Amino acid sequence: MDKLRLGVNIDHVATLRNARGGATPDPVRAALLAEKAGADGITAHLREDRRHIRDADIAAIMEAISIPLNFEMAATDEMQRIVLSHRPHAACIVPERREERTTEGGLEVAGDDNRLAEYIAPLRDAGIRVSLFIAADCAQIEAAARIGAPVIELHTGAYCDFAAEGDTSARDAELQRLIDGAKLGVDLGLEVHMGHGLNYETVAPIAALPEVAELNIGHFLIGEAVFVGLEAAMAEMRARMDTARG
Repeated sequence: MDKLRLGVNIDHVATLRNARGGATPDPVRAALLAEKAGADGITAHLREDRRHIRDADIAAIMEAISIPLNFEMAATDEMQRIVLSHRPHAACIVPERREERTTEGGLEVAGDDNRLAEYIAPLRDAGIRVSLFIAADCAQIEAAARIGAPVIELHTGAYCDFAAEGDTSARDAELQRLIDGAKLGVDLGLEVHMGHGLNYETVAPIAALPEVAELNIGHFLIGEAVFVGLEAAMAEMRARMDTARG
């Protein structure tokens, strides 16, 4: 099996910075540390309310790193203008609601396919690799393929939540949905990523799936870094991913 890529989401370094104001901790420094520690890419979500990552962070991160930036964004006109001005390696379209603490579910593609097809076309024309953050649902995966998105990222949040609650039956059922979704995505010619809520305990069954090309992990790694440092947290995560990959 090919080596599984690790994308590191640095949003919550910016959350910590913004809680106090000022310039520290610097998300650019976190991106550089993650790159040094072996990250295959950096993920940053520029939300409409700018609650963590800010516009200036995107420009500074792109200038500083030599690995790909995955720009997470809502499907709005403002975000389309911003991503086209920066032209990162990849743009991941995610659902976004101001009242949520974090992204709570997958993007509705099947019911909005005409608009989304038109929305992502300029990004693809600009050479930006578009991905759609969706639930492991057949209708959503098929719609993503239909509108021409080359990549999907399947939402692992429910699987991780059930694992944390100790609900093994629901956890296993959700894991099976992810397995089936990944297989369907590959059959439809899509590159499959997964992410949201993954930690040391939940990553192995996901990392073991041969259809998955990349995992995007953020909050857990940044939280663990408070205690052991980002390089050590990433090294442990990478070791668990590689062991599961076989």
